[in-house]
Amino acid sequence: MALVDIVGYAATIIGTSLMLPQVYKSFKTKSVEDVSWGMLVMYFLNCSLWLTYGVLIVSTPLAMTNAIALAISVVQIGLKIRYSGTVTAQ
Repeated sequence: MALVDIVGYAATIIGTSLMLPQVYKSFKTKSVEDVSWGMLVMYFLNCSLWLTYGVLIVSTPLAMTNAIALAISVVQIGLKIRYSGTVTAQ
């Protein structure tokens, strides 16, 4: 396997899973007060644009990676909406 492929796969794994620790924490604690709307919107737009780019240049790996990342960002946005204003016992 070429070094370029290794770097590409590593970037795919890390880029796709970037938001997973925050999604897990938000779901587990039901607290999203420390999650910035600005970050969520920027991450969503980033994934959307990279997905669009991947589709336009017909790059299945790029499109798939960003489709998964976009789905994860939608989950986090859903958690932010659901748990905003919710008071939890600490």
